[in-house]
Amino acid sequence: MKRGLLFLIILCIQISVNAQWAWDFGGGVGASNYLGDIGGKEKTRRDFVYDMKLAKTRFNIGAFARYRLLIPNFYAKLAFDYIRIEGDDKLTTNPARRYRNLNFRNNLFALSLTGEWVFYEDPDLGNTYRYRNSFRSYLFAGLSGFYHNPKGFYKGQWIALRPLQTEGVVYSPINFAIPMGLGFYFTFNKKHRIGFEATYWKTFTDYLDDISRNYPSTPPKDNLAKAMSLRTPELGTQAYADNPAVYLSHNWGQKRGDPTHKDAFLTMSVSYSYVIRGKSSFYRSKFSWFGKKSKRRVRKIRAKF
Repeated sequence: MKRGLLFLIILCIQISVNAQWAWDFGGGVGASNYLGDIGGKEKTRRDFVYDMKLAKTRFNIGAFARYRLLIPNFYAKLAFDYIRIEGDDKLTTNPARRYRNLNFRNNLFALSLTGEWVFYEDPDLGNTYRYRNSFRSYLFAGLSGFYHNPKGFYKGQWIALRPLQTEGVVYSPINFAIPMGLGFYFTFNKKHRIGFEATYWKTFTDYLDDISRNYPSTPPKDNLAKAMSLRTPELGTQAYADNPAVYLSHNWGQKRGDPTHKDAFLTMSVSYSYVIRGKSSFYRSKFSWFGKKSKRRVRKIRAKF
C-alpha cells in the first residue's frame, strides 16, 4: 500500500515537471469531401475515394488540445470539428443515380479523441544546436461521436430529411466514426506550430446522405415526405422518353441506395497551435533558489522539445 502511494506521488511529480512542455492548443481550417451513395462517375457505389466529387468540396473548422504522454513519441488529442458535406445526383454520369435525382447537405459537429504516434522527428531543424525549430510527422486514429442532420434542397430551400423518414426508417442524429490518417507540423521558436492533417472518417451509419435502402413500399401520406423521397418525377416527361426503363426503376418499393457500404468522408486541414511553456509549481519550488541550476534545467528540458 505504501509503495503504491509512493509510486503515485512520484508519478504526479513527474507529470507536474513535464506539464510545462506537454500541452499545445490551437485550431484549423480546411476542406471536406463526402463519400457515399451520391457521387461517382459512370459506375455504381464504390468505397473510399472512388466516388468523391471535387465539385462538392466543402469546409471544416476545428479546435483542439494536444497532450504529450509519458510514453515516448505518443500524444493524445481532443478535438471539436464543424464539418459540412454535400452531394448531388446531377453530377454523376451513371443513369440510375442521375434519374434518382437526390441531393443533400449535412452539417456535422464532431467531438474526437485520437492518439498520435510520431514516426519521424527532427528536433533541431538546421542543426543549430539551439532546438528552437523542429519537425514531427505522425500517424493517428481514435474515436469520434458526432451530431448530424441531413437536408435536401427543394423549391429554393433546405428541408430537414430525417424527420420525414424518406425510406420509412428511423435513424439517430447521433452516431460514431473512426477518424484516422496522417499529419505533420513544424514548431517555430519553441512556441508556435504550423501543421497539416489528412483524415479519413469511417462512420457507423449509412444515413449521412439520408440514402441507404429502398423507397418505401407505399408512398408516405405526408406530401412533403413523398416529394422528398421519390424525386424522379421532377425530371419531367422528357427524361421518361429518353430512358423509360431507368425512369421506371425509381418507384415505390424499388432500390434507392446501397446498404452494404457505410458512409464516410474526408477532411484536410491546416492548423496553428501554441505550446504552453509556463513553469510548474514543482519547478519553481525546487530550482528558483539556484539561478545557475535553474538555467541548466530549462535548457535541458527545452532541448528535448
